Amino acid sequence: MPTASASTPVNTKAGKDGRGATTIADGVVAKIAGIAAKDIPGVHALGGGAARMMGSLRDAVGQKDLTQGVSVEVGQTQVAVDITLVVEYPHPLQKVADDVRDAVFGAVEDLVGMEVTEVNITVTDIHIPSEDEDDSDAEKAAAPTREGRVS
Repeated sequence: MPTASASTPVNTKAGKDGRGATTIADGVVAKIAGIAAKDIPGVHALGGGAARMMGSLRDAVGQKDLTQGVSVEVGQTQVAVDITLVVEYPHPLQKVADDVRDAVFGAVEDLVGMEVTEVNITVTDIHIPSEDEDDSDAEKAAAPTREGRVS
């Protein structure tokens, strides 16, 4: 599926009473899907390893990409969504994927007004909190030092 592009217009519909048309960009649909997915308990991050690394760089300079890990294919009345995500350990992977799918279906259908044909979820990794590299120096200093096993 092509990645969402903010400049590609999609879903042009005539307004009520013939007073004009509404065009919703596919980047907007991707952003709505990304926001819905990130709100689910157990979702650590969206996107694969390279996308998350680029996202970290964007976060460092004050930009946030809400479409990271989200790809949409938008027709005139229907949308298909692909989402790549990292799940927090020990959340059940299938439950998180199902919850993300339900949230994306609901958000896109309610906010965009288009039928969602499918939401495909790819879990690329699990996040284990003890492996965080973001531990504070205070936590590291408070940890007991481990002596070597041999002298």
